[in-house]
Amino acid sequence: MLDDDTTPVFVISVAAQLAGLHPQTLRAYDRLGLVSPGRTSGRGRRYSARDIRQLREVQKLSQEGINLAGIKRILELENEVNALRRQIVELQVALEAAEARVVDEVAAVHASYRRELVPRPRSRAMVLAWKPAWTTAAASAVNEADVITAEILVDTPASRRDEQPEGGSREPTPTNPQTIGGGGR
Repeated sequence: MLDDDTTPVFVISVAAQLAGLHPQTLRAYDRLGLVSPGRTSGRGRRYSARDIRQLREVQKLSQEGINLAGIKRILELENEVNALRRQIVELQVALEAAEARVVDEVAAVHASYRRELVPRPRSRAMVLAWKPAWTTAAASAVNEADVITAEILVDTPASRRDEQPEGGSREPTPTNPQTIGGGGR
């Protein structure tokens, strides 16, 4: 099946005609290793579409004044560049696949985190603010309306400790409602 340009299908006379060269020139190029066609079981030469293009390139370079050794080196380097380009494409495809695998693995690791093991505890604390009555009649007594009580949420490292320190009660802190004002809630 002729599905690519590397399938050797053209006999030497047809290849010479397509390349615009004499068949004897094609034989010389084959001997020098400039263009190496495929062979049949009877050792006959068969040229592919790629070989025809390469013959035209050799002819063009020869007409520009480059000798056959230089043309051979140019063709070798062009073939090497083409092989490296194919390798780059293969490596890029492999790299993209590896990157996709890494992204999937990272997502799987993140999905496996047990978020319920990291709670954010909050404690309740009582804050008392009072306003002294500076009138002479109420100087010795605090009016109940002058005391403001507020309940707030406090999230501090001290509020996250559930146990009391050794040796008894805690010092009065805003996060320990049992010790503020001498009473608990």
